[in-house]
Amino acid sequence: MIPIFFLATLCLGVVPAAPTHDPSLDDEWQEWKTRHGKTYSMDEEGQKRAVWENNRKMIELHNEDYTKGKHGFHLEMNAFGDLTNIEFRQLMTGFQSMGTKEMNVFQEPLLGDVPKSVDWRNLSYVTPVKDQGQCSSCWAFSAVGSLEGQIFRKTGQLISLSEQNLVDCSWSYGNIGCFGGLMEYAFRYVKENRGLDTRVSYPYEARNGPCRYDPKNSAANVTDFVKIPISEDALMKAVATVGPISVGVDSHHHSFRFYKGGMYYEPHCSSSNLDHAVLVVGYGEESDGNKYWMVKNSWGQGWGMNGYIKMARDRNNNCGIATYAIYPTV
Repeated sequence: MIPIFFLATLCLGVVPAAPTHDPSLDDEWQEWKTRHGKTYSMDEEGQKRAVWENNRKMIELHNEDYTKGKHGFHLEMNAFGDLTNIEFRQLMTGFQSMGTKEMNVFQEPLLGDVPKSVDWRNLSYVTPVKDQGQCSSCWAFSAVGSLEGQIFRKTGQLISLSEQNLVDCSWSYGNIGCFGGLMEYAFRYVKENRGLDTRVSYPYEARNGPCRYDPKNSAANVTDFVKIPISEDALMKAVATVGPISVGVDSHHHSFRFYKGGMYYEPHCSSSNLDHAVLVVGYGEESDGNKYWMVKNSWGQGWGMNGYIKMARDRNNNCGIATYAIYPTV
């Protein structure tokens, strides 16, 4: 199985052999490096500066269009500004091509209408936003987020679970640690391992390591996992009745990487080529009638809306948010 992030993608910012820099941006460049703790060798500095300037220009142009009403969301320079798109996807995504093993399929509830809006953060189902660092372990964060919600639903205790436990220990189930993985493989590992350690006992390291699972520190188990049909309506019903749901999305556009706020709709998104795993924690509708998914990312609280993104809902499965949706049972 070939992880999607290894596939070739378009890359903004192909740097010439001798890049020229805008001297008026010198202070801003130095301030950005300081803020994000960036240091480079003499050989790296020029190339990284050129990529940063290209990304900065793209953000500036997008935000100019945003002020003219051409976009429903705005962008912001962040810690990813010195990365090309290929570098970014290799470091910060990691959703593998979808699994093939059979699993249970979500049965839509035989109930009346589900609520018009749901936000599981308000009901203590969701731990604070985490940061996967430069490790393609989004799949572990997404899986842990969904499992944390189900453990809370069962026990009334919100416990932060160990992504590192999954990164280190689930290789034989199909995951490849910081090189990528899939949520169903993570759930299968927890089910057959009969446990997953807490984050406190098995802290995150953003790198591959030996398996150090200790059953004495386990705080979660999985009895099975459920796949949701490819339907935004089915996903909405699952979020409303089950809790936070693990999903895959197409995140390879610069607009996603530098998202800051607003309703994210990317017309060039793919609904089938997914490369990043996130967690749907709710949904709603704005006063102008635009519907959205509230999505928790794993790129730290400095990204997006304190680590979250509001993604367009009922816009023809934009970015594939309903293409691969799954949750564990506990």
